[in-house]
Amino acid sequence: MHVPEGATPKDGPSAGITMVTSLLSLAMGTPARSDLAMTGELSLTGRVLPIGGVKEKVIAARRAGVRHVIFPKANERDYAELPTNLTEELTPHFAHAYDDVYRVAFGTDEELARLAQEAAARKASAP
Repeated sequence: MHVPEGATPKDGPSAGITMVTSLLSLAMGTPARSDLAMTGELSLTGRVLPIGGVKEKVIAARRAGVRHVIFPKANERDYAELPTNLTEELTPHFAHAYDDVYRVAFGTDEELARLAQEAAARKASAP
């Protein structure tokens, strides 16, 4: 599923984690969360690589009515710099590897709440 940009720019690499999640959902017969949006390029080793257009993707997620969004960990600062009116009512999750995506996409509400609390605690303790 790795679609690196290389020398030829193209649309689509940032859909890597979404494509893998949809294939896993199909293979397992288990739907991913319906209140979730995600974006991130996926490497062959499972690393979630940074993307562009964070603001536009947050606006699209809000417009679609999702509650949780997954972004690459490398885009955490981009998300933090967005105005509060764009990020309110959204719970962000930042993925370093596909395992992080899987836990959010297929986890229970309790697991998702725990992940959100851990993220909030990390944010509160950051300088």
